[in-house]
Formats: sequence, structure tokens, C-alpha cells
Amino acid sequence: MIVAVGHADLTAATLELVEAELLGRLGRFTEGAAGLVRAGAGLPVVFGRAVRAAGRRLVVLLPTERSVPAVLPEPDRSGAAELLLLAEQVRLLGFDPADRAACIGADERLVAGSLKVLAVWDGSPSDGRDATAHLVAYARSRGIPVEVVWPRGATRETRVPGPHWQTQL
Repeated sequence: MIVAVGHADLTAATLELVEAELLGRLGRFTEGAAGLVRAGAGLPVVFGRAVRAAGRRLVVLLPTERSVPAVLPEPDRSGAAELLLLAEQVRLLGFDPADRAACIGADERLVAGSLKVLAVWDGSPSDGRDATAHLVAYARSRGIPVEVVWPRGATRETRVPGPHWQTQL
């Protein structure tokens, strides 16, 4: 499986750049390797689109609570709906999608089972709101190859102080 991790606060223009870059990179990988993504908006959707455009299988991970699909936070619902339409397979994993630590744990499980990680990352350290740097270090510490994807012109949204956090796969 090929997994993508990255910043959740990418601008719309950056998501377009990233989708094109991911499509190009996916075309170079071993034939047959599927893409795996945790359901959500932003990066997961552009990764899912690129996986399908590259002719690969897409596997989408959905959170569950007590063996029932969990309700995703509002910003992720439409992205998850699109991913479910693109998916050839859906996997369920028990974790609370509203809990930061639970989401990072789910991301770690995805990374641990991958053959390669595509990290949409500007190189910044984890800051308590974004765990991309943590996931890159996690993959590298397990010997999983990581390719950093940060196209020329890529930017992130201006951060507003507050409780919002999310790292997306």
C-alpha cells in the first residue's frame, strides 16, 4: 500500500498542485500497489483522485465506534463521501475521529502497514496541531521509504489560534 500523509491546512491552489504531483509519482511506482487513505477532506480527496486516475485501487479507512461507522467531523463529511465513491475497498478501524490522539494512532497504523509514504510536507516540525513531521519520523524510524511532496508554489492557510487541529492521510 502507498499512503499519503500531510498538512490539513493546504490552500485550494496547493491541493491542485499536489494532486498533479501525486498523479505523476503514482505512475512511477510498482504496478499493482494500491493507495490507502483515511477518510476526510483536503489531502485525502486529492490523493484518492490521483490514485484512481493512475489506474490504482483505492482503499479508504473509516473510523468506527463499537463496530458502527463513526460520525466524522463536519468538514470531513463531503470529502469522505467522495472517497467512498472512489474506493474499491473500505476498511473499518475503531477510533474516535474527533480525538487528536486517536487519529494520530490510526495514522500510525496506516503508515506502519505501508510500502511507501508520500508526505505532503513543508518540512516544518510538529506543533501540537499538525502531526505531519511526527508521521514522517515514525515512517522513517521503521524503515518505510518516505517521499516528500511539496510542489513549487505550495502554501498553507494562515493559521488562526484556536483548538482546530487535524493531520490528514
